Amino acid sequence: MLIDQDGITHYLVKGHPSGCCCVHEDLSSSCSTTKPKKQQGERPRNKKETHRIYKQKLEELTALQTLCSGSISKQKKRLRDLKHTLQRYKRHASQEEAELVQQMSAHIKERQNVFFDMEAYLPKKNGLYLNLVLGNVNVTLLSNQAKFAYKDEYEKFKLYLTIILLLGAVACRFVLHYRVTDEVFNFLLVWYYCTLTIRESILISNGSRIKGWWVSHHYVSAFLSGVMLTWPNGLIYQKFRNQFLAFSIFQSCVQFLQYYYQRGCLYRLRALGERNHLDLTVEGFQSWMWRGLTFLLPFLFCGHFWQLYNAVTLFELSSHEECREWQVFVLALTFLVLFLGNFLTTLKVVHAKLQKNRNKTKQP
Repeated sequence: MLIDQDGITHYLVKGHPSGCCCVHEDLSSSCSTTKPKKQQGERPRNKKETHRIYKQKLEELTALQTLCSGSISKQKKRLRDLKHTLQRYKRHASQEEAELVQQMSAHIKERQNVFFDMEAYLPKKNGLYLNLVLGNVNVTLLSNQAKFAYKDEYEKFKLYLTIILLLGAVACRFVLHYRVTDEVFNFLLVWYYCTLTIRESILISNGSRIKGWWVSHHYVSAFLSGVMLTWPNGLIYQKFRNQFLAFSIFQSCVQFLQYYYQRGCLYRLRALGERNHLDLTVEGFQSWMWRGLTFLLPFLFCGHFWQLYNAVTLFELSSHEECREWQVFVLALTFLVLFLGNFLTTLKVVHAKLQKNRNKTKQP
């Protein structure tokens, strides 16, 4: 026991591992083990320091992104110049030199693919469509996990909306014979295709390789749905209504089959390392579908020729004596464009794949 000048009695606790003491003041009979107190304001200083480091790393990341983007742009420009030079030289080259030029062109293409994959992780300027819809907003996702999650959400959105559109078409065809419900269905089609175009543009900015007609197809479909939405009720509309709804039912069924089987096929090919993790399902036929999905081709061609049938029907209705609506002729042209784009693109893919298989069988 010790007594200091302030009259505070200290009792040494025997056997305590830390050799600490219990403090006993007057009018107090309790004893407690003293612990070092945290200084007030220590946690706010830690948060401020963490935020400062975060902003510093963010500035470093932005500087690295700018440096990489500038370097890639310079390299791509040099590759384009070299490619043009090789094309001019190839016209006057010998056979051996032409083969060498062909090899160099293949290396240039590989390098361009490498730059394409690198740019998928760098901010870039949006295209005209995204600028009009979203403005100049950076839509680049920085991690593979975020890219794949957005792509998976896109696939689920297409699948769920296809089921909703199928149910809506069935209801309008057999139950709800009202112009109001037809307008709701057509508005849903417009919203669906417009949303698809926006999401696909974001996926393309993040490295998805979907391109060509399968991108333009959704723009044309959105335009067609918008024209259908503005078509007033009347004799000509009623003559085409049931045919259009039957076509919508068939198209939704085929799209459901495509999405269901294409997702499984893509998952298998990605596991084997044969496809990119951002490859998407499409409303058509591509070369990677040759193994396992050729049974869909009859359904696809049936849908393509139904589009042609719709175009022919609308051209005939546009010459009807009571036809006064401009929508009839415009829809006929739009269905014709859809038929030509879908049919010729599918035919091109099938022909190229058959030609490739023939070349493989000819090789010893």
